[in-house]
Amino acid sequence: MRYIVYLIITCLFTVVQTVYAESYTISVNQFVQHPALDAVEKGLEDYFRDNDIKVDFKLHNAQANMGTALQIAQQMIGEESDLLVAIATPSAQACAQALSRAPRNMQRPFLFTAVTDPIAAGLVRDLQKPGGKITGVSDLLPIREHIAMIMEFKPGIKKLGILYNAGEANSKSTVASIQELSSSMGFTLVKATASKTADVYQAAQSLVGKVDAVFIPTDNTIISALESVLKIGIENTLPIFAADVDSVERGAVAAMGFDYYKHGYQTGALALRILQGADPATTPVEFQKDLQLHINKQYAIKMGITPPEVLIQKAAKVYE
Repeated sequence: MRYIVYLIITCLFTVVQTVYAESYTISVNQFVQHPALDAVEKGLEDYFRDNDIKVDFKLHNAQANMGTALQIAQQMIGEESDLLVAIATPSAQACAQALSRAPRNMQRPFLFTAVTDPIAAGLVRDLQKPGGKITGVSDLLPIREHIAMIMEFKPGIKKLGILYNAGEANSKSTVASIQELSSSMGFTLVKATASKTADVYQAAQSLVGKVDAVFIPTDNTIISALESVLKIGIENTLPIFAADVDSVERGAVAAMGFDYYKHGYQTGALALRILQGADPATTPVEFQKDLQLHINKQYAIKMGITPPEVLIQKAAKVYE
């Protein structure tokens, strides 16, 4: 009888240990609310739900305000969660800054996601060996394929406009990459910047009459005010292309991007590895490679362009 009781207690203790080991708290700093970043956050949560792992998510949103992102980062340090996660470059930079100033006993592993260039953003020293307590998942896209897609939509482009926030490291990195390609691909890059959402409409307006098409990178400021850019595109029959497929559903002509929900799901898998003991310092930064072509046929026509049939056939999603 004593042996049976012992076995029952041992089994219960093992179950309790397992449940405890698979229960975590994750603090999340999302820079702004828009479909792409919302999809990342949902994918992150769903990974743990689908794998029956209990996680208490402490969700924060900076609403595109860097000062707020910094305050949230400080708050997250104090929450003493098992893991810090930042969605988008500005929030990642805020968390890295807060973490660097935190006392040793409050240091936490930190995971970034939806960050285009983690080295340029000052988050890691090396993609294979990030160092410190930071690693993550980058949404760096093959820019040449993006530009080639735009030129297939509108052959003979001589001037390509790019609309971005010069204060976002990820956007500056993308602009630099496109600038490098411009000569070999036969176009001139025309830049327009907006430091806050209220400036986006005027920045977009400044490109009218100067460019043949406009490309929007994965820029949090511009995407937050995307509708104002689309309005300019429709009123002036100026095609607006985007780097993320979520913007296509909202009205951009097309994007050669990837599914940000899957990006978040991949982030969840990496997060679990870190929670289970993997060292961020030696855990390589990950990338998502599966590109999809999304086309908004209705808005393309409104902006004076008819999608080529060959691209319609290749598209993973076409909005009529």
